[in-house]
Amino acid sequence: MVFKRRDRRAVGRIVLDFFYPRGGWARAFEYVKHRLRRLPDTPQKISRGIWAGVFVSFTPLFGLHFFVAWLIARLVRGNILAALMATFFGNPLTFPPIGYVSITLGAWMLGLPQGTPHQLGQKFRDAGQDLWYNFLAIFTPESIDWAGMKVFYNDLFFPYLVGGILPGVLTATAIYYLSVPVIAAYQKRRKKLLRAKLDQLNKKTSPARRAGE
Repeated sequence: MVFKRRDRRAVGRIVLDFFYPRGGWARAFEYVKHRLRRLPDTPQKISRGIWAGVFVSFTPLFGLHFFVAWLIARLVRGNILAALMATFFGNPLTFPPIGYVSITLGAWMLGLPQGTPHQLGQKFRDAGQDLWYNFLAIFTPESIDWAGMKVFYNDLFFPYLVGGILPGVLTATAIYYLSVPVIAAYQKRRKKLLRAKLDQLNKKTSPARRAGE
């Protein structure tokens, strides 16, 4: 196959690359930024796509970020590819502060007690254990118990969903207004460079044409 990797990565390598790419997160961010600026669309549409992807990063809909970003980008008439790439704003480095701020704000808005990072981590672990236990219960006589998942939903997921809206909108909007002039300037500069290269090519081919005549 044309696009098949020659060196097949092991599962451990794939997981490690997700949490820390081989070139480092700085290089990964630089690549995404470069690709966003080169998208063939207007700065406004690209930036609206970026808005969608960044906003989705503030939601607890893990595993659905691509789909939700695509949906929001369609609604705001943004660039779909820009929206998908901008979801990388949410990554293992940014998720901890995003999650903590969103959960804390959501708990305050809903009038719920605010847990410590250790307590929040424990609830995540309890929910994971519930999933594993109930999966095994399908094949054993054990009864299914969703107590940990109920606590997770009430104390984490719903506050995260509610609390992530405001910081998500503010951050996405700030990045939108920063992106429009940056992308516009990049596209203008790129067009100028392409035009200069084309003029230079025409100058080189003109003497050859005259000689052939």
